[in-house]
Amino acid sequence: MSEYDFIIVGGGSAGCVLANRLSAQAANRVLLCEAGPDTPAGAVPPAILDSYPGTAYLNPGFLWPDLMVTTEGVASSNSAVAPRARKYEQARIMGGGSSVNGQFFNRGGPSDYDEWAARGATGWDWDSVLPWFRKVETDLDFDGPLHGKDGPVPVRRIFPDAWPGHAKALAEAIGEQGYRYLPDQNGPFEDGYFPIAISNRDERRVSSAMAYLDNATRARANLHIRPEVTVSRLVFDAGRCTGICLVGPDGQEEQHRAGTVILSAGALQSPAILMRSGIGPAAHLAENGIELRQNLPGVGQNLMEHPSIALAAFLRRASRLNGGPSRRHIYIGWRYSSQIGGAPAGDMFVAGVTKTSWHAVGDRIGTMLMYVNKPYSDRGAVRLRGADWRVNPAVDFNLLSDSRDLDRLTDGFRRMAAVQLSAAMQAATANPFPASYSEKVRQIGMLSRKNKLLTDTLATLLDGPAPLRDFLMRRVVAGGPGLHELLADQQALETFVRGACVGVWHPSCTCRMGAADDPLAVLDPQGRVRGIDGLRVCDASIFPVIPSGNINFPTMMAAEKIAHSILSRE
Repeated sequence: MSEYDFIIVGGGSAGCVLANRLSAQAANRVLLCEAGPDTPAGAVPPAILDSYPGTAYLNPGFLWPDLMVTTEGVASSNSAVAPRARKYEQARIMGGGSSVNGQFFNRGGPSDYDEWAARGATGWDWDSVLPWFRKVETDLDFDGPLHGKDGPVPVRRIFPDAWPGHAKALAEAIGEQGYRYLPDQNGPFEDGYFPIAISNRDERRVSSAMAYLDNATRARANLHIRPEVTVSRLVFDAGRCTGICLVGPDGQEEQHRAGTVILSAGALQSPAILMRSGIGPAAHLAENGIELRQNLPGVGQNLMEHPSIALAAFLRRASRLNGGPSRRHIYIGWRYSSQIGGAPAGDMFVAGVTKTSWHAVGDRIGTMLMYVNKPYSDRGAVRLRGADWRVNPAVDFNLLSDSRDLDRLTDGFRRMAAVQLSAAMQAATANPFPASYSEKVRQIGMLSRKNKLLTDTLATLLDGPAPLRDFLMRRVVAGGPGLHELLADQQALETFVRGACVGVWHPSCTCRMGAADDPLAVLDPQGRVRGIDGLRVCDASIFPVIPSGNINFPTMMAAEKIAHSILSRE
């Protein structure tokens, strides 16, 4: 048994920040536990370093195995048929999602954080969180009060003169719809199209692990890093969390004591660890034979994601990446206000994806990936399948449980179709089709020699005569209803959206912060678990509501803010 001042469970985007900041005070003994492999300097896998993330986020060696979820909302499922279970990729590697994600680095809108404060997370309004966003980053392109210049994570953009033909055609078409060019996605939160801000320097990913667990940090005598260990349960003494039990690769259980334990295992695993340790909804714990330690009904509830759909097309040769200056696959973003259901400004987002997968067919398919930037569906849940820590939790996202999200996606599909049918896009693409992240697409996207051979052959055929391409696009690549069929039939369009809608790997809000009188709040505004001393949570699960953007930057911001709170003894 070892004793520490702080034990951090999870070496993801938040855990790496916490490990760096808490161990910066030499008197603090810090243990960082990560279920996946480590990525120290000099040993970062090439797929993770790559500006193109497609070979990282589908690599089974970097992901939680056998994690299945449902995404369909209850209202959209036939009562006699259970929602379909899907694979759901969640990182299990040092750096967490920041080691495998698309490297998007945006903050969401100021109103998101004012809403956090209004929902009881005092001190998390926009003016209060902006300094912590700035502390994370070094913006390589822009200066001023909205940007940091001294943080560990470099942030940059690839500007339009270096965009491939597909992205330039999208920009022209979006501009024709009346939207203006915004050079800085992380500037004022306005409607328009812009270069995607990315956590990347010199055409290399910069993950939380790379930025915060550099060689100097790793050399600290007071920081111990334990990769490839799984926390089976928390340890308590009366009403205080005093440590953890972890299991290493050899299957042996160890106990480690700490003054404070911080769960940073993500929005799916952190609530599962709490519930297995007796903290959560009393009735659910009783169903799983777990002795109740603290009744917190909100643990695992309020699960949120960004619901998404896509519209794809065959890329003509000149509009592909074609070995350009970057291996990036997404260059352009488009943010707009739907004005549906009382949604705030900037509630919708579209990414222009010039390469849809690592393989040869992916080189030939471009996509507009749309998601509800500001969703209202908040009825997802994480539940246990039993007390065994080796069994993944049951995860039901219940996307589109709020009809306003369905309405905005069907409206958004029509907006994407107007862009796709423009002269600029018709010159750059052909054979548009409604797309979905189906099981077939996921399986073909897994790295294997077989998939490479299959996709090389199909890609060669797609570049052949137009009649052959038309046939293959209809029968092999697309499948399902066609674009014009959906535009002509609102009911068919809604059916497509319900069936095709998936998340974009942004789970959040399952251990949310809130006011003392909020019965579903799990944490106070400093991330402390209600009713349990010595235990905090810091990851995307703490968000009161999902922000209007990718969650990696907000998660790292939250870790900076909570680390400061801990060191300031708040």
